[in-house]
Amino acid sequence: MSTGPFDDLDDYLALPRVSGLAVSADGSRVVACVAELNTAKTEYITAVWELDPAGVLPARRLSRGAKGEAAPAFTADGDLLFIAVRAGEDDDKPPAALWQLPAAGGEAAQLAELPAGITAVRTARAAATVVIGAPLLPSADTVDDERRLRKLRKDNKISAILHTGYPVRHWDKDLGPGQTHLFGVAADGGLTDLTRQPGAALGDADFVVSPDGTFAVASWRVAAPRAALRSVLMRIDLQTGERSVIAEDIAADLEHPAISPDGTSVVFTRESVSTPHEAPRITLCHLSLASGEWAQLATGWDRWPASVTWARDGAALLVTADDNGRCPIFEISLDGDVRQITADDYSYSDVISAPGGIIYALRSSYAAPPHPVRIDPSGGLTALPCVELPELPGELTEIVATADDGTPVRSWLVLPVATNRPAPLLLWIHGGPLGSWNVWSWRWNPWLMAARGYAVLLPDPALSTGYGQQFIQRGWGAWGGSPYEDLMAAVDAAVADPRIDADRIAAMGGSFGGYMANWVAGHTDRFAAIVTHASLWALDQFGPTTDGAYYWAREMTPAMAQANSPHRFVGNISTPMLVIHGDKDYRVPIGEALRLWYELLTESRSPAVDDGTSVHRFLYFPSENHWVLSPQHAKIWYQVVTTFLAERVLGEAASLPETLG
Repeated sequence: MSTGPFDDLDDYLALPRVSGLAVSADGSRVVACVAELNTAKTEYITAVWELDPAGVLPARRLSRGAKGEAAPAFTADGDLLFIAVRAGEDDDKPPAALWQLPAAGGEAAQLAELPAGITAVRTARAAATVVIGAPLLPSADTVDDERRLRKLRKDNKISAILHTGYPVRHWDKDLGPGQTHLFGVAADGGLTDLTRQPGAALGDADFVVSPDGTFAVASWRVAAPRAALRSVLMRIDLQTGERSVIAEDIAADLEHPAISPDGTSVVFTRESVSTPHEAPRITLCHLSLASGEWAQLATGWDRWPASVTWARDGAALLVTADDNGRCPIFEISLDGDVRQITADDYSYSDVISAPGGIIYALRSSYAAPPHPVRIDPSGGLTALPCVELPELPGELTEIVATADDGTPVRSWLVLPVATNRPAPLLLWIHGGPLGSWNVWSWRWNPWLMAARGYAVLLPDPALSTGYGQQFIQRGWGAWGGSPYEDLMAAVDAAVADPRIDADRIAAMGGSFGGYMANWVAGHTDRFAAIVTHASLWALDQFGPTTDGAYYWAREMTPAMAQANSPHRFVGNISTPMLVIHGDKDYRVPIGEALRLWYELLTESRSPAVDDGTSVHRFLYFPSENHWVLSPQHAKIWYQVVTTFLAERVLGEAASLPETLG
């Protein structure tokens, strides 16, 4: 029986992937990025496609660069800008440059470039203003000086970085020596440095440009005690480069600014600084630029805003927030009234307000990968033709369990096509931990397992977002408590379904989910196999070595970390485990996996035998990061996982891919 693209990993990896939505100022043009697998099957190449706003005509490809394009943005005049790498005659690794495709048609031309590449582009809705983000070496006074210094480092093969502050790494990137600057881009491609000597303040370039093009507002990182960072809001004059702090809170990070259509106010998110005994809370705030005063909005709304933008008329805000396994769009007035706009089972992102009250967005769920939609003022929704959505090999449903303290714990449950035998169950534990199973995941896709006959349980235990602040607080600083108990309650509810085989179950998770997989292994023998990916093992070791140690220190005291550390229970582990980790993972450093692997072989109840063999396995990726993103390695990841589970859960002999040697 065929299960479509989920029956074959090559077919699955070849599915096109949609991201990055942009809409012209007049609403007449909509574009999105579509990533497709290259012929070598080793990389996804992204191109910009134009969509029909009416939802009738098929999508039309606009760009065809060999290395792909990203970050589309329209100028006020309707030209399309994007970031792309286009190889030159003498440069084997050219930087990502800014390209311009005229609204009148014709070929795209390079508008601006910098030696270390361009990372972000923003435009003004009603003015010919273009601002880019790009790294510059601290000692470079001019772009020409930057070119000289970059060439000097390259020619001498110098990779050393001298740090004077923290952090030094982020996810899978070494920070420095370049520092993100904002540059104004003239019509002829000339560049003006708008942020002299920013230090590490701009980070990943979270900034917006005012509709009239006169100023920008950025989330600006400043140093805090104990090697920490906090974010304030910085106003930057785009003519003079003069900057001033317009909002700050020593007890919170202020981020994700959005400037009102009339340029008189700013909305943003405020994330409170957590303590070991109090979880953070994210709220929505509004700042008047005239008075400089700001206040929180919708304080009685018990959800965390994930993104915020203004309605085109400036009368309200469009906000997304996790909510019971979905992420709807909400309309929030400046008086704090909340109205939910979307009521389906999807999660929304890339929300853009267009003229006439129309909203464009990407939406996804475990029933469909991201795809573009138009939402009309009446609430009607139209899917815009873009890529064909795959047929699913089973059924998506949801269940609600009851935890020991009476708290409801909901889960998505993916069921395979029915056969004459109950399906084995695979518990998948999400990462974060402040997150939810509510969006399609290409890396952790339950339908690949459903195509192999598994039912997949996707629970949202304590610490998950979308269920209120108290639900997060239940597990704060006590990862081995309510989160674990909620997971076991969810499993109990799932195996009560006669379509599921309670005697054939396995568990797996990544990041925090990997932590929970390790905790599960040390606290129960009910699972036939456990897969732990990019997982935390020894919390005393993890805390100072992760890329954001100061954030970790806010959640757990040393005593709490010790009490909740899975490594203390290695002597209880008898379940066969598959350990997976990438060496370029800076969020959960490779030392966690190395220690876990050694202690499984020497201290668990199922150690290595005298000839060195073991029931456990360690899949190591020297060149991969926290997620294992390259297609060829994602394929091996699934091949090894399915083989391991087939042997341990299904009792089948399965062969490993020959590419492992």
